[in-house]
Amino acid sequence: MLPQLAFFGSIAFSVIAWGIVSARFIWPQLRHRQRSEALRPLLILHSFRFVGLAFLVPGVVSPDLPHAFANSAAFGDMVAAALALLSLLLLRSALGPLIAWTFNVWGSVDLVNAFYQANATGLTPGQLGATYFVPTLIVPLLLITHSLAFRVLLQHQQEPAMGQSPQPALGYRR
Repeated sequence: MLPQLAFFGSIAFSVIAWGIVSARFIWPQLRHRQRSEALRPLLILHSFRFVGLAFLVPGVVSPDLPHAFANSAAFGDMVAAALALLSLLLLRSALGPLIAWTFNVWGSVDLVNAFYQANATGLTPGQLGATYFVPTLIVPLLLITHSLAFRVLLQHQQEPAMGQSPQPALGYRR
């Protein structure tokens, strides 16, 4: 029970910490940019999702890691990384918003599916081996940045992600 508690506690603290970082530093930098410029750093971050392929590497993960989880997480992340890179390439084209939406929906569903697969296959934290830090440190950041990308995508193309605000967000000063 203690490993499970430590695992879920780590995820919870990571969500809180990344939420604070996002609210104080990331969103204030993105909110006044045009859509393509606000999406660019988020897409660059998600282009590193190839790291999920580590779930397939013997010695990095336990041989007991459920294959259904490992394959789903690894290949889902690889598709998300490829879509993020394709979105970056096409960001200013007519297809850019569609590909960015496709990436963001796919990437979000992939992360939720990984949590589902972990639960459905009975994954234990020790089976993750060195990849323990993917769901406890990286995934919370990815989930938060997906929500930021949805927020940006819902705005009009030529307008900043949010209108000008007389008050800096959460005390952020330039």
